[in-house]
Order: sequence, then structure tokens, then C-alpha cells
Amino acid sequence: MKKIKFCPKSFFIIALLAIFFTACNDNDDGNQTSRVMVRMVDAPGDFDEVNIDVQDIMIKKSDGTDDSEGWISIVDDNFTPGVYNLLDLTGGVSLLLADNVVPSGYLGQIRLVLGENNTLVKGDQVMQLSTPSAMQSGLKLNVKQTLLAGATYEFVLDFDASKSIVSAGSSGSYNLKPVIRVSAAATSGVIKGMINPVLEGYQVAVSVPVGDDVITTFVDETGKFQLNGVPEGTYTLTLTPETASGKTAVVVNGVVVSNGQVTDVGSVTFN
Repeated sequence: MKKIKFCPKSFFIIALLAIFFTACNDNDDGNQTSRVMVRMVDAPGDFDEVNIDVQDIMIKKSDGTDDSEGWISIVDDNFTPGVYNLLDLTGGVSLLLADNVVPSGYLGQIRLVLGENNTLVKGDQVMQLSTPSAMQSGLKLNVKQTLLAGATYEFVLDFDASKSIVSAGSSGSYNLKPVIRVSAAATSGVIKGMINPVLEGYQVAVSVPVGDDVITTFVDETGKFQLNGVPEGTYTLTLTPETASGKTAVVVNGVVVSNGQVTDVGSVTFN
């Protein structure tokens, strides 16, 4: 059973932080989001370089076969389209392709969109890799994962270079037919709860320390709160009402968070 104790604590709000953290505490089920990260690693082949022209990462919420609709790009301004050597992505090294917030719920597919500048280097030979016409719109990878609102998910695209490079008969040329295994893992969880009764007219800050950082949000007008993106572990949750309310802070110890799960601390009451 979680142990609850009460302690006095000063209340301090910075306006900009209030705006930011209130946005992070969206309890409207119709506007729930999840954080998605997409990384690429390589299973090495017998080559000196396998250079892949990565242009975009897209997702599709459904399993539908109609490629004309439903795809959205999830790369941000930090992503640079260009050529990447797969053989640099071994021994624990990965390439972050996308890190963005997407609507929660079912995720059907991820699409790796490649350009035309794909090459193979072996010795002093640099050979252009031909891409089959069916691949020119991008490689579709089945995910079939339900994204929990507020959680973070990491998708790893394991690009098997040795199986992806195919000799084109006796022509001496090679085709690129990507063989990629997708693995997914939730890398954070969610803490939610509510206060009872609601302190009408007063703000209540909610926080948990995570290493050197603090994840913070505010209770909404219905008394609910939700802290998103909390790494797996055991935490101390603090609810701090505005000083003018006359209430003291509540500390909830032993809040256990598991990746991909929601920890509901239930109803919290102030003195």
C-alpha cells in the first residue's frame, strides 16, 4: 500500500511553465498523444560501405492497403535527409530518424522513404544500387502497435545489409531490396489520478523528480492530472496547491511506473 504523508511546501508558478505544463496535461481523450522515436541499426554484411539515401519516415494509423491516403511524415526540423552508411550503425550505434509526438491509438505501419542515391562500396569499387519500382514509394513495415496516451515508444529498424543487397545475375550490378526487422518497446509510462474535492479557483502543481529533472503538470478544472513520459521506476509524487488556498502539499510515496502502463494513484485529498 502506498504511504501518504503531508508536508508544508511553498507554491511557486512561472507563467511560461504553467502554459507549457498545462499543455502536457491534456486529459481530453480525443486529443491524446504519444511520443514516437524511430532508430535504424544494421546487421553488417561483407562490404566496405552500404550507403542508403533516407528521405523521410512516415506512419499510417491503419492497416489499409490504399497507399494514396493515411500516411503522415513524423520527421522534424532536426532530421537531415541524406545518405547514411549502414556499416557505421553497428556495435550499439544507432541513427535517430524521427522523434515526434503523434496521435495515440493504433499504429499500423511505418514507411521508410528512400531516395535514389544508394551505393555499395567494395574495395575500390563504388556501385549504384538499383531500387525496384515497387520500392520507390518507400518500404512499408508492419507495426500493429497500440500506442498508450502519454507514453514514449522506440521503434528500431534493424537493416540487414547482407540480405538486402542482391546481385543482378551476371551483370555485375546489384539491387537494393531492403530486409528490415522492426522491434518496438515502450520506454516510459504514465502517472494519473485526481484530487477530491476540486480546489476551485486555485492551481495545484503535480510533480515527480526523475534524476536531475522534474516532470511537472497541473490539475485540470475537473480535478484530474496526468504525468506523461515517466521512465520505469519508483517515484515520489508531490501535489502542491497554491498557497492562497490554505491547503498543504501532499506527498505520495512508492509510486511504481512500468513502461507502457498507466499507474493510477486514485483520489488524493488535501487537509
